[in-house]
Amino acid sequence: MFAWLDGIPLALLVIAALLVGLAPFYPEPHLVEKLRMLAHGELERPLDIFDLIMHAAPALLLLIRLGRMGLQRLS
Repeated sequence: MFAWLDGIPLALLVIAALLVGLAPFYPEPHLVEKLRMLAHGELERPLDIFDLIMHAAPALLLLIRLGRMGLQRLS
């Protein structure tokens, strides 16, 4: 199901996760802001939910890729 993810270079996923996850760098990264809103139950607007998904997507793909690599190493 995620075989296409194995074709993406790991360095590219790391760079994307850092740049998109931490953008904008000042005053506060959107991902941190949206996760804080989610923790406080304030994540209600569709735009905020979409923003959380878009900023978290590269990090989630990186975690899935690293998990797949770990499972392949075990077997």
